[in-house]
Order: sequence, then C-alpha cells, then structure tokens
Amino acid sequence: MPVYSYKAYNDSGQVKSGIEDADSARDARLRLRRQGLHVTDIEELEAVADKSQSRFRQWRMRRKTKRQLPQVTRQLATLLRSGIPLNDGLKALIEQVESQKLEVVLRDVRERINAGSSFAEALEQHPGVFPRLYISMVRAGEAAGNNDVVLHRLAEFLIHQSRMRNRVTSALMYPMIMLVVGAVVVTVLMIKVVPQLIELVEAKQKELPGPTAFLKGLTDFLGAYWIPLGVGAIVAFMGMSAVRRTPGGRLATDRFLLGLPVLGDLFKKQAISRFAVTLATLLKTGVPVLEALKIVREVVENAVLQVVLDDLHAAILKGADISGPLKRSGVFPPAVGYMIAVGEQSGELEEVLDSLAEAYDLEVEIATDRMTSALEPIMIVLMAAGVGFIVFAIVMPMLSLGAVN
Repeated sequence: MPVYSYKAYNDSGQVKSGIEDADSARDARLRLRRQGLHVTDIEELEAVADKSQSRFRQWRMRRKTKRQLPQVTRQLATLLRSGIPLNDGLKALIEQVESQKLEVVLRDVRERINAGSSFAEALEQHPGVFPRLYISMVRAGEAAGNNDVVLHRLAEFLIHQSRMRNRVTSALMYPMIMLVVGAVVVTVLMIKVVPQLIELVEAKQKELPGPTAFLKGLTDFLGAYWIPLGVGAIVAFMGMSAVRRTPGGRLATDRFLLGLPVLGDLFKKQAISRFAVTLATLLKTGVPVLEALKIVREVVENAVLQVVLDDLHAAILKGADISGPLKRSGVFPPAVGYMIAVGEQSGELEEVLDSLAEAYDLEVEIATDRMTSALEPIMIVLMAAGVGFIVFAIVMPMLSLGAVN
C-alpha cells in the first residue's frame, strides 16, 4: 500500500504533519478529513530500501536508520514479552518512531504481515534497514516461537556493536583532529606568513642560512604546485577507493592494516570480538552453524578474516570442527582456537564464545587507551617540531642581522 506524507491543519488552526498509508492520495485525504484534519499538501513517499534498490542506496538507508534500530528492536521485544501481538506492537512503534523513513518501513512491514507474510519475509524486503543477521535471527525465532527472546538478544547485540564501533572511532578522532589542525596551521604559515618574512630577510641579507633557504624552497614549491598536489591527493584517494572495491585490493589493504604496529593489533582484536559475539548470538538463537558462519563473514568486515571463515566453512562441510581451521589460520591467536575446542568438546560453545567476546572487548578497550596515550604525545611532538623549525628558520637570520648591526 502506498504511503503519503502530508501537511494539514485542524479545526483549531494548528498545523499538523505526518504520514498516512492509503490506496491513493484521494483516499488518504478522506481518511485525514475524518480525523478532523484539512490537508494542504500531500505527496507519495518513495518506496524505501526494497530489494530492487542498489547496494549504495541500501547502504545510505542503513546509515540513516541504524542508530534507531537497536532502540526499536528493544521496544518491540518488550511489547511482545508483555503479551502484545506482533501486529499491535508494530502499530505502537509506528506511532512513536522518530525517523520518518523508518516509520515508512515499519508500516510496510506491518502491511505485509497483514497480507499473510511472515515477520522475517516482511523484513527481508528491506535489506537496506535490516541486515542479513537480523533477518536470520528473526526467522529462527519465529520457527522456535520465541520472537521476544530473539529480539531482546538482537537489541543487545546491536547495542554492543555500536558501543564497540564508537569506542574505536572516538579513539581515532582526537589524533585525526590534531593532525588536521596541525596541517592547516603549518599550511597557512607556509603560504601566507613565511613568504612575507623571507622577503623581509632577503631585503637585508643576500645569502640565506641553510634552514631558511630550505624553508623558502619548500614554500615556493607549495605555492607553485598546490593545485596539482591537491588534485593528486584526490586522485590517489579515488584510486585507493577503487582498489578497495576489488577483492584482491581489499584483501591486500586489510592485510596491511592488520600489520600496522599499533592500529593493526586494535583492528584484529575488534574483528575477533565481533566474530565471537556474532557467532554466539546466532548459535543461541538456533541458526545452523554453516548459515551462522556465512552471516559472521559479512559482519567482521575484514577480508583477511573473511578468507579464514571461507576456509572454515569449507572444512566443516568436509566434517572438520571449528577450532582446527582457526588454529591453522595464523590470524586467530592460538588461545582462541584452544578455547573454542574446549567449548566444542564440552557442548558449551556459545558460553565460551561469550567469554571470548568479553575478554576481547576488554583487550580492545586497553588497546584503545594505549593507542590514544601513545598517539597524543607523538602528534604534539610532530606539531611542535614543524612549527619550531619554521620559527627557527625565520628567527635565525633575524638574529644574525641584529648581531651584525
């Protein structure tokens, strides 16, 4: 059923806006009129994130709705646990959700369920909002008849992933801001301030000292070629993005990132934590191991680990266990393989994976603090060294002029 966005006013003259699902714009106007609303503007909203949309549009849709998805999932789980039917629970969410795009999606999901689709089938029509993991867990919950439990686990998982992502992003944000600010300050000095000071020095002294001459040459170079340098940086960024879109290029760049001295350790621990918590959540829900591994492959978002998971999937098809291929991978630490082996032998694999996730969450937190503590003084020293060299190269000839006078 089409969904329409409207603006209207009531009998008191108050302006109202919202969305209404109806068979046509005329039908929507009639429904709103029965509610005492006089429509001034109405238009049909574009279908949101269905299977026919491109991957890019689905990615954009997911970025716009992922912040609210954990909250909406938890609220729906609470409503179902209270004994409210799924259809009524979705209706309650539609009335209070903040994002209009997510509201349109939930209306479509509710409409499909009313038409006879299952909850998972309705969610599957919106891959730009609900990831594959979400749909698979809901499908398993429907089969077991415990949608409320599954949705609660889903909400916890989504919140956990969001916190992990925010922790790493926050750790990288401060050094990046310092780097950008330092680059801007040095660039302004080199392009605006330094040339004027050097002209003043050259007017009084014919031969410049070595540091000053080097600074003048660097300034002249940046002033003459800043456009080609900027274009080159943009082309290099676009080229790197194109390389990342190829399987081989993505594998090479991810392997390079994992090999970095400080960041590589952080990225690896984050990926292992994501692997453990995702696999544990899926297995607890009742998703088969092979299907769970396919979903985990998408969640880890690292090509090196994805190759390991592909090999693990193939090995399990041949009758192997989970721990063996992980021990031989060279990516997962040996302790991870041994702990998973213990979990498989004892029949408590989910609990072991949860323990692994908790341990690596702590490792990520420690690695994040360590990286921040190491990067802050390094960035300060680099900025001080750059600005100090510029000041030294300018002050040095001025002091020599003062000594001559």
